[in-house]
Formats: sequence, C-alpha cells, structure tokens
Amino acid sequence: MLTGFVLFYVGAVLVINGLWLLGRIDGREIVVINLVTALVSGAVVLRDAFGPGADAGSIRNATLSLLFCTTYLWVAWNRFSGADGRGLGWFSLFVAVTALPVAARAFHDAVSGAQIWMAANWLAWAVLWFLYFLLLALRRPITRQAGWVTLMLGIVTGWLSGYLLIEGLL
Repeated sequence: MLTGFVLFYVGAVLVINGLWLLGRIDGREIVVINLVTALVSGAVVLRDAFGPGADAGSIRNATLSLLFCTTYLWVAWNRFSGADGRGLGWFSLFVAVTALPVAARAFHDAVSGAQIWMAANWLAWAVLWFLYFLLLALRRPITRQAGWVTLMLGIVTGWLSGYLLIEGLL
C-alpha cells in the first residue's frame, strides 16, 4: 500500500513539473508539490530503512526511493534558491544509470503483470532522468520534449499506478 501512496504523489509531482517545463505554470508554484512529495516519500524511506521489521528488501526499497525523494527536494531547492540546476542534472545522470540495472533485475525477476509493469516503469524513469541530465547538466534545448515526457510518465507510471495500487486493482 505504501508503494501506491508514494507513486500517487510521484504522479502528481511529475504532472505538475511537466506542466511547468511546458510553460503552463510558474516555477514558484512547483515548490509545494515537490516538497510534499519529498516529505511523503522521505517518510516512507525512513520507515523502510529504519522502522520495525526493516530488512534487506525494505532497505533496498528505501535506497531506491531516496533517489526520487532527493530529486524532488532538489527541484524545490533550486526553485526557491534560484540555482541553475546543473548539480541536479548530474545527479539525474546518477539516477538514470542506477535505474537501468534496477529495471533489468525487475524484468528478470518479474512473475506477474504488476511486476512487469513496475520493471517497465523503472526503464521509463531511467529515460526520464537521462533527459533531465541532458537538459540541466548539458544544457540541451529539449525543455519541451522533457516537459511532455515528464507529464506523460507522471500519468502512466505514477498517478495511474499509484491509484490502481491504493485501490487494490494492481
């Protein structure tokens, strides 16, 4: 259930950040949803890593979830501080490279449709974070493309997945 909870807010933040990249909303308005999502996912990370019953699986989940939490906190900080995002761009490369073997392992270990879906999500997130690397660290002129990919993946990998999980349909 906590995965659905976090994914639902990941969907919200990606949709809002995508709209921002597309110029539909002002950058100051994305701070709140990025902070909320960082706090929600951060609480789950703390529970998974340090809570009662923490084990290798929950610590692995916390480790990977913290990549997302850190990203959203960093986006909020950049919007608040006026930083140019290059550091976040390089961190995004770290996330993208990390997500590739996570996706490969998830595909290898998948025995259900839901597990294949999550493996595909990891692959999609690797692509998305690589786009952020290109946009922020290397300054490629792909803001519009990154905005659309962010928006679409927010709907498909976060919002929809999270909703289906919290409703017990996935």
